[in-house]
Amino acid sequence: MKIAYFDAFSGIAGDMVLGALLDLGLPIQVLQNVIEKLGLPGVEVRKREVLKNGIRATKADVWIGDQKEEPGVPHGAADHSHGHSHGHSHPHAHSDSESHSHSHSHSHDARHSYREIHKRIVAADLGTETTDYATRIFHALAVAEARVHGCDIDDVHFHEVGAFDAIVDIVGASAGLVHFGFDKIFVSPIPTGRGFVNTDHGRMPLPAPATLELLRGHATDPGNGTHEMVTPTGAAIVQALAETGPPPTLSPIEIGHGAGDLDFADRPNLLRLILAEEVPSPRPPELPALDTSSLQDEIVVLESNIDDMNPEFFEAAMANLFAAGALDVSLQPQTMKRGRPATCITVLAPPERQDALEIVLLRETSTIGVRTWRAQRRILPRRQIHVTTNFGSIEVKVVTLPEGGERYTPEYADCQKAASEKRVPVSDVYAAALRAAQDRGD
Repeated sequence: MKIAYFDAFSGIAGDMVLGALLDLGLPIQVLQNVIEKLGLPGVEVRKREVLKNGIRATKADVWIGDQKEEPGVPHGAADHSHGHSHGHSHPHAHSDSESHSHSHSHSHDARHSYREIHKRIVAADLGTETTDYATRIFHALAVAEARVHGCDIDDVHFHEVGAFDAIVDIVGASAGLVHFGFDKIFVSPIPTGRGFVNTDHGRMPLPAPATLELLRGHATDPGNGTHEMVTPTGAAIVQALAETGPPPTLSPIEIGHGAGDLDFADRPNLLRLILAEEVPSPRPPELPALDTSSLQDEIVVLESNIDDMNPEFFEAAMANLFAAGALDVSLQPQTMKRGRPATCITVLAPPERQDALEIVLLRETSTIGVRTWRAQRRILPRRQIHVTTNFGSIEVKVVTLPEGGERYTPEYADCQKAASEKRVPVSDVYAAALRAAQDRGD
């Protein structure tokens, strides 16, 4: 599976996504073809190589109309700038200014509605996948703006330059991601920055309201960064296309770096796009098929809860249950109604011994009832052998494992008896019997 992983340690913006795709090897002609099909007059994408903290990266610049200034330098008066760190546009519902790094000759009164932009993208014959990606991103952006400004999605408008900027970034990113054929897209936790940004609606806290709306469901790192680290366009790409959960284990193949305009003191202002393959989880070892015909049988389970019996009597009850044919007997502490301490006694037995064992439970304990049910169990084949040690003959249980190997368990009663007679620790007798059984190997 081919994975796109956006490592957004310095945030994410539309132009940074374009730069990372170009740096990864996307032909710039792919973006120019998109612009031509969209019918955007006088618009082009140019790329340039930059260094950010010594790391080579690609800066993508959207040139509009008769732009004369170098990209990255805000054009015109100071009130045109929203002050965010990537020098990129903020589309706003009914906004009268936006921050961008493009000099242009278009009127600031020209506006484009979300519906007009959607129609333009659908009519551009960009290909099914690219159109799907781009319309999803623009819809997410428009929904967030409408929610923030309390208006209908049809009332969300973009100024001509801001609209062209956003269209190129969004459709260009869509075409680039489709070009590489990614199966899934993931993004790292996104630093959102702290402080305020100037907009035509006044000073807004970071992250900008529309940006925060678009980051719903995705991991963020609040307060990380001293600038606006993520723009609405970048957040819209994440919201529309990226998975919300953490990525699987990845094996990097190619790496692209997309640059933002500003230089940060604490980190390179880059978006790192990693083309990777998913590393499959290791498969558990296959075990040989089992002949289960002799390893399954049916047993009966008998159980009673007892809260009014002298605990000393349990030893005699267990001895009599074993004598009556029980395969196993266990005691578990419990708490009964009104906080009374109790003991649950559980008996495993062959079905034909059920009646006899019920009588023992009713006679040897204070219970007035016994629960019973049938159960299936799988057991490993076992046999008993005797081994000779310096402490005498010890019985050992030999269990055949599913893959054919064997496990040896010295009988504790024999070990304890020999240890008492020889006046040695029981662990010494147990270890000697285990070594003897392993050496014997039968």
